[in-house]
Amino acid sequence: MSLITDAYSRKIVGYALHPSLEAVGCIGALEMAVDGRKRLSPFILIHHSDRGIQYCSQNYTALLNQDRIAISMTQSGSPYENALAERVNGIIKNEFFPKKVYQNHKEAKKCIVAIIGHYNDRRPHASLNYHTPEQAHGMSGEIKKRWKGYPRPKKGKEENQVTGI
Repeated sequence: MSLITDAYSRKIVGYALHPSLEAVGCIGALEMAVDGRKRLSPFILIHHSDRGIQYCSQNYTALLNQDRIAISMTQSGSPYENALAERVNGIIKNEFFPKKVYQNHKEAKKCIVAIIGHYNDRRPHASLNYHTPEQAHGMSGEIKKRWKGYPRPKKGKEENQVTGI
């Protein structure tokens, strides 16, 4: 399964379920994301991925370049370098797919359409002030996050001594 997620709204804007890891599945998801853009953004779009061969393929990178989308890839392939994608993948797999066995690819494909719809339209996120990704996708500006964060170090003498400033 290939997913393209908008980092601001957490909305899955492109997806494809392909029976193999060939680039054609990822290309389908990318085409869906690009076709679904409602307005041209004055911002530079950045496509961030791991270093999977399908994301490095000539056809995939040509589509990104054609639409002036900057290409960013993880350095080491560590899941920590692509945390947003890993989080969305985890939600989809653990909340919607737990131990589900599909009879065939057609059945799985039909189900993923409903799952993505539910994720985008009905599942609120603490990182989006409990808005759904679809609601957040129409917003602008900073979105308040509702999770309890880690305490930040106090700026002062101790920090200056540690960093050598």
